[in-house]
Amino acid sequence: MKKSDIKFEIELDAENIPEKIKWHATDGPYKDMQEANAVSISVWDPQQLNTMRIDLWNKEMNVYDMKRYCIEMMDGISQLVEDATNDKQMADEIRQLCSKLVKHVQSTSQ
Repeated sequence: MKKSDIKFEIELDAENIPEKIKWHATDGPYKDMQEANAVSISVWDPQQLNTMRIDLWNKEMNVYDMKRYCIEMMDGISQLVEDATNDKQMADEIRQLCSKLVKHVQSTSQ
């Protein structure tokens, strides 16, 4: 059986706020640790029937980029819904919300 690892390294300041986020996946395109400004991990717990989440972002992540990051994650969720459940209507509803949010972010960042 093949095994793949994903590793995250988080450097924290004195108040435990992330300063640096690095990641590496053994099946990823890079050999070395890569820097990131944010990471979100969601894991489905089959015993509790809920999602366990870890959301981290560093001090360099500005508000505009955070909003874009959230919208892009939601757009990825729309593709996940379509691929995993074949529910195109639900996926399209999420995509429509993403389009609406893009317009909102663009109008508030000018």
